[in-house]
Amino acid sequence: MMSLTKVSLREIIKQQYAYKLKAYSQVFMSLVIIQVFAILFSQGGSATMGSSGGLIDLELSYYSSDVVIAFTLLWGFITAILITTKAYRNDDFIFVTNRLTSNLSNMLFLLTASVIGAITALMSSFIVKIIIVLFKSEVFITGTASGAGGFDLIIGFFATVLYIFLVSALGYFAGTLIQLNRVFAFVLPILFVGGLILDGMIGQAGIVARMFTFFFLEEVFIFFIVKSLITAGLLFTGAFILSNRMEVKS
Repeated sequence: MMSLTKVSLREIIKQQYAYKLKAYSQVFMSLVIIQVFAILFSQGGSATMGSSGGLIDLELSYYSSDVVIAFTLLWGFITAILITTKAYRNDDFIFVTNRLTSNLSNMLFLLTASVIGAITALMSSFIVKIIIVLFKSEVFITGTASGAGGFDLIIGFFATVLYIFLVSALGYFAGTLIQLNRVFAFVLPILFVGGLILDGMIGQAGIVARMFTFFFLEEVFIFFIVKSLITAGLLFTGAFILSNRMEVKS
């Protein structure tokens, strides 16, 4: 006898999303490990400058969560690739599902992971400074960057979330390409490294440098939001379309 119960698309996505938050908990454990390593790397300071005159030598070191954020971006990219693999895709078949619900629940999971990654990355700056105070007696911390306030912290948080989400969207698209054809596992790194080498050879900003400038050096926050959301949307849309070409589990 067939069930007359009709499950809505929204309910299916909600169930898959809730399941993935629990099933993919190891992803957040890896985030903690990566950020601990990043905190250790941060002990050298994000930037250092010095000067000397007479009997005085002055060295200034700037400490922030920049290194931790960079590691978190890498984590987001790798995580997005991992959840496109067949082992993770097969988990969706414990539900009534299709490619659309699977992809949308993955996107929501990556958005949640981006928020969590941003929170922990920004909070790590306090841990970095505590370690410096405890173990580096010659260093004196006088405060945060000049002009930084509550509004700046809010903007910094949302910017970090968008950075991680954008990189995760890129990873999801790349992972989908790789699942579609394994040759992309070799082609994509070659294209990226080749682009960096080409930039260095021509001695001017190439496509990789221009993409970095386009997103990461945008000074108007509203423009950055628009750029990030549109690009992430296009990457996820491309991944959704490509995933429809994959074999359907029998």
